[in-house]
Amino acid sequence: MHTNSTIELNTTAYKNNLSFLRTTFGKKVQISCVVKGNAYGHGVREIVSMAYKNGITHFSVFDVQEAKDIIEELQDKATVMVMGLVQDEDMEWVVDNNVEFFVFDKGRLTKAVKTSKKLNKKAIVHIEVETGMNRTGFEKNALNSIIPYLKKEKEYVYFKGLCTHYAGAESIANYYRVDKQIKRFEEIYQYLCKNDLKPEIKHSACSAASIMFPETRMDMVRIGILQYGLWPSPEVFVNYLSTKKSKIDPLQRVITWKSQIMSVKKVKIGEFIGYGTSFLAERKMKVAVIPIGYSHGYSRSLSNQGRVLIHGQQCIVVGSVNMNMMTVDVTNLESVKKDDEVVLIGSQNDIALTIASFSDYSNQLNYELLTRISKTIPRKIIE
Repeated sequence: MHTNSTIELNTTAYKNNLSFLRTTFGKKVQISCVVKGNAYGHGVREIVSMAYKNGITHFSVFDVQEAKDIIEELQDKATVMVMGLVQDEDMEWVVDNNVEFFVFDKGRLTKAVKTSKKLNKKAIVHIEVETGMNRTGFEKNALNSIIPYLKKEKEYVYFKGLCTHYAGAESIANYYRVDKQIKRFEEIYQYLCKNDLKPEIKHSACSAASIMFPETRMDMVRIGILQYGLWPSPEVFVNYLSTKKSKIDPLQRVITWKSQIMSVKKVKIGEFIGYGTSFLAERKMKVAVIPIGYSHGYSRSLSNQGRVLIHGQQCIVVGSVNMNMMTVDVTNLESVKKDDEVVLIGSQNDIALTIASFSDYSNQLNYELLTRISKTIPRKIIE
């Protein structure tokens, strides 16, 4: 078992975030908890368990393995929807276990029908349409062949949802592009309805769109980053605050990442620290070695600029982040010693080191940092 560090997941913070989301979206909008990327680094099984205890019964994942993790955790107590990859060899398992999935090409649809006939069980599909993301989804003109096929095979295919995805709703720079997508999605929906093919639900909003474009909430929202207590971008946060009297962040970070000092040593003036010559000690220094490196998800791009908290003070990473270790400057800390707590993400003595702060020291996104955190690090649920 990994003993270098621990990740703590705060149930009180998570409950607070879900309460905020429900108040914001209203009772009629279903929340699908997005847990792709190991639940944004938080841990699929842990977050799924926490979410279910707080009334969430719909989960969105990228692939079949993530779907299997949820079903192993919750059995048949929740709905699971695969938004991305379903290999042909996994289709039987998907249909047999009532797992819902996006369909964005004819090949997947015909495979679903074939499998459904073999199992004598309906495949539950969400038809994804192309509205301007130019990634996955049926073009409007391609629906002319899909519509009669869905009608013909309705005994084997349950057209549960119509969906799309927006190209950067977190940035005002993409406003007109996203606005055009919203209109195009509605046009496609109306087109399907005129052809007597109406889905049970329609959904398109990710976290950013759900805040920036309230009209995208529709029947269901696919919420990832917000549930974990983080905003998709500073623009989304500012946009939200501009509509409220209170300027206090309503979200609470769920994750805390902690480690311990492995050793402490003194470095003479004029000596280099770590591999190569990227950091030269220009004074007598004291450095602490932390048993965390890029193999654990702490990016090498944070060399000579990342921060950690020790004794309630920010300490800068000096030298290159190694595969399994990094060194931090603790010269100004008097009594620092081996086994002292190190906070990589979280708070210590009322001083916070947020996930967003990592983008200040590198070009990493919140999402990138989180999803790179090693799965081998123990996740611990706390109150």
